[in-house]
Amino acid sequence: MKDLAINIPRSLQTKAVNSSDDVSPTQELKVQLISITEDDAGQRIDNFLMRICKGVPKSHLYRVLRSGEVRVNKGRVDQLYRLQRDDVVRVPPIRVAEKSAAAAPGAEFTVLFEDQHLLIIDKPAGVAVHGGSGVSYGVIEQLRSARPEAKFLELVHRLDRETSGVLLLAKKRSALVHLHEQMRDGVTDKRYFALVHGDWKNARQHVKLPLHKYTTAEGERRVRVQADGMASHTVFTLKTKFTHYALLEAELKTGRTHQIRVHLSASGFAIAGDDKYGDFALNRALQKATNERGALKRMFLHAHQITFLHPESNKEMIVNAKLPPDCEKFLQSLR
Repeated sequence: MKDLAINIPRSLQTKAVNSSDDVSPTQELKVQLISITEDDAGQRIDNFLMRICKGVPKSHLYRVLRSGEVRVNKGRVDQLYRLQRDDVVRVPPIRVAEKSAAAAPGAEFTVLFEDQHLLIIDKPAGVAVHGGSGVSYGVIEQLRSARPEAKFLELVHRLDRETSGVLLLAKKRSALVHLHEQMRDGVTDKRYFALVHGDWKNARQHVKLPLHKYTTAEGERRVRVQADGMASHTVFTLKTKFTHYALLEAELKTGRTHQIRVHLSASGFAIAGDDKYGDFALNRALQKATNERGALKRMFLHAHQITFLHPESNKEMIVNAKLPPDCEKFLQSLR
């Protein structure tokens, strides 16, 4: 398989040094010397390398780090080293197979808000937020391809592949750090709409069930309720009640993987269309319309609102994403 050179983003290149002992037949590879700016300061060297060396497997980057080929200010560092402003990082020539280095196709998504610090989009259902676990690329890779001039673009948080709605991305490292601090301190407020099957009774209900992450024999990431799991808290508010369904607003008090889905499933109310924790017979039936309702061919879980403090102005921001047309159409059929 043909080897390809990894190209460091132009905005990070400061100087190229010829490397005579690692040259491909078609292209001369070069050592890159990268000056660390304020936006890049504070992050670990391994995370920095993963960002700038697109397509390189993590295992390969860690081997390069351990070998001492990556240097900071001409000295060796380990993977835990945190970059400082004006550090000079030496990145050696790195080869990866063409299949691994294939670029994601550029794509833009519906923008809910954007300035020099933030990009907030309305993620469609069925699109992963990042590549991995059998997915070649996701939202972040597609946006980076569409915006090659962007010096920094990172996910602030994640949404499940089948969940639609508000997704925050940081355009500066300082914004990313600030927003992560808000999430750790419980300053941010995330609200989701979920449609469940069953006779939901309470106008407002707290669910506090500890959650444990595990991996199946097939390598699939899953979550279950378990006594020694991570403390997890979701508040559900009834928005609209239908004959056999209920539209709920879920307020996350903690942010565990698959939290809303597992909390509802464990409470006896599966999210319509949930292919991991839902009612599989119901999901199959929902694929086709009946005289009583329309068809639903996705999981009905939508991140409709997030509230946070702007990382620069510190002013409160509330960003909303309307229900997607397919979800709205299904609700209309229930009415």
